[in-house]
Amino acid sequence: MTAQQPKASITNIGELITASPDIRCGRPRIAGTGVTVQRIVILYKMGLSPDEIADELGHLSLAQVYAGLTYYHANREPLEAAIAADQAEGETLEQKHHESRRLAA
Repeated sequence: MTAQQPKASITNIGELITASPDIRCGRPRIAGTGVTVQRIVILYKMGLSPDEIADELGHLSLAQVYAGLTYYHANREPLEAAIAADQAEGETLEQKHHESRRLAA
């Protein structure tokens, strides 16, 4: 009698990304976490490799990082629009902050 090999677990890629309106404003994110696909993409665009992103975020597996990047590449246009909108909003808030500090001085 031979010992049985342990069965490899298979992950359904479609289950790695989720979105719910009450978490992160409905943005696509890694299932079971609060990490959005946008956050992974921004780190990737900053020059981090998928391995470095997994290390940086700590609690994500390499498969989860790649799932986020795959989702981005499959849905590039709407995600780029969301990233651009977030950047524009951040710049507007920063400008308002600087103006309010200047007026207060």
